[in-house]
This record gives sequence, structure tokens and C-alpha cells, in this order.
Amino acid sequence: MCHVIRGPASQPGRKRNISGFKMATPLMRLLLAACPLLLVTADPIRKVSTNGTLPLVMWHGMGDSCCNPLSMGAIKKMIEDDVPGIYVLSLRIGNNIVEDTSNSFFMDVNQQVTQVCAQLAQDPQLKGGYNAMGFSQGGQFLRAVAQRCPSPPMKNLISVGGQHQGVYGLPRCPGESSVICNWIRKALNTEAYSDLVQKHLVQAQYWHDPLKDDLYKKHSVFLADINQERVVNETYKKNLQLLEKFVMVKFLNDTVVDPRVTEWFGFLKTGQSKETETLQESLLYTEDRLGLAAMEKAGKLVFLASDGNHLQFTEKWFNDNLLPYIR
Repeated sequence: MCHVIRGPASQPGRKRNISGFKMATPLMRLLLAACPLLLVTADPIRKVSTNGTLPLVMWHGMGDSCCNPLSMGAIKKMIEDDVPGIYVLSLRIGNNIVEDTSNSFFMDVNQQVTQVCAQLAQDPQLKGGYNAMGFSQGGQFLRAVAQRCPSPPMKNLISVGGQHQGVYGLPRCPGESSVICNWIRKALNTEAYSDLVQKHLVQAQYWHDPLKDDLYKKHSVFLADINQERVVNETYKKNLQLLEKFVMVKFLNDTVVDPRVTEWFGFLKTGQSKETETLQESLLYTEDRLGLAAMEKAGKLVFLASDGNHLQFTEKWFNDNLLPYIR
């Protein structure tokens, strides 16, 4: 269950798959037995940028961790090899990698964002600004950082499969933890907007039910706030527009994210669960509640597509499409 990179890095044409809902509490003992490498508690090794390239901050997805050598650790190494001298910070939420993995399921997202903002502000390597790359849910979490914490300044935000209008479905958990995935599905389908579930289940905090729009807008503690769906926070709007580029990657054969169009900031039309609309057709855009219409007019929005399933791409695709925003 721990092998979430397919194909050695030396074969750039092979697909990389960094998705994977690894088991977290209450299955932690099984995770520890299966993945002893996750017991590492030391801070990730930090390399100082030596070539003038802006630092890169990465945030992993659900069920992953900052430093697993078969997932985010491999991506970090690949970037460091391709951009010699770059400083890459792969965010860890918690005191060790086990906590980091568990927190991707069960720690309040607003608290996570607050901790990350403090960490970035205290990192001397980031004072001059940085680029950011979020994988899956890490994409919308880093967007929250851009909206709430403009110092140090985020220059480019790259969202790789991020769910910017949330999700309405969990069609397939990409891993072997059927027990925890089934529990999450049940909690989301029946109690997503209860105070208890909103506070303790990360995925509920970006669960977007188009059939219960009023409940979503009233009780969503994270997504409805950063998407300006209750009131327009002009500071959020101004801060997001400070980005030089906001890059969104959609996986055309994604079987994990539902609906797929959320990866390009679209979603299901309100009041039904079949028909989707693009970002440009949404009220968020036509009312420009986030400043996205202004950003697109200024050439700041970039929409990219990959033919793979969720978080699957070749090293060549990554180098050709994403590295230009990092170099």
C-alpha cells in the first residue's frame, strides 16, 4: 500500500502516481506495521537556494505526507535535480510524518492554514517570495494561504488536481483502505454539515452539496469562506490578485475527484447533481467575487490538462508544463 510512485524516476516516460489514500487513525497501527518508514520524526532536510531561483513550497494531498520517498519526497528530489540549487519546502503538518498523514484526514483546515502561514513567515528563505505547488486538496489549501497570508508573497500558485469548488462524491479511494473510505463516504453523505463532522473531517470542509446549497453556505467552515460565498472579503480578493500566475491542472481521466471540472474551478449547477458549469459560467466569476475574472483578463489564469487519472503524469509532462512556472 505504500508504493505510490509507479516507475523509476530515471524513466521519464513512465507515469507517476502520487495519489493514495493511505490509512490513518483509527487504522494507525496497521499503517505503522505496513510502512515503518513513516516513523521518521526529523525535520525534512532543507537546502538553501543558491541559484537565484525562487523557493518552492509544496503541500501534499489527502492520505499522503510531506516526505514519503515514494511520493512527495520523490517529487521534491525530481525538482531539485531538474532545478539545481532550488530551495524546496514540502510542508509537514504535525510533529512527524505519521501525524502529517493523519492530519490530512482529521485536522481542521483553518488551523492547518494558520500553522502554515506562521511557518512560512518564520522561514528566512522565503522572505523574498516563493512559488507554491499543491497536490489535490493541497491545491485549495495553498490558495487559502495566498488569500489570507500575503507575506511572504506567493508569486505563482500551481494547483495539481485541486478541488477549488469542492467535491460532491468520493467515487474511488486510490488505496487499500476500504474501511476508512467507506466511513468517510457515510459521514459526508449524511452529516457533512453537522458541527462535529465539519470540525473533525477535512474532506467535509470542502464538501459542496449542490442540492443543499443553503446548508453548504451556512455551515461550510472552510470552502464557503475562501470562495466568498457568504460575504465578499475584499482582502481575500485583493491578495489572490497579487499572484502572477494561478495554474490549474485537470486530470481528464480522473476517477477520484467528482466532478472533475472543479479542478478548473467549475462545478455542478446549483439545485441538481448532473449538469456542470465552467468557472466562467459561475456566479463566482460573473460577480467576480474572488477577482478571477479580472485575473483571467490580465492573463493570470492558466488551465492545463493531463490525460492521466488523479495525480498521474509523466516526468516529461511535468517538466514541459509545470517547471516553467518554477524556474
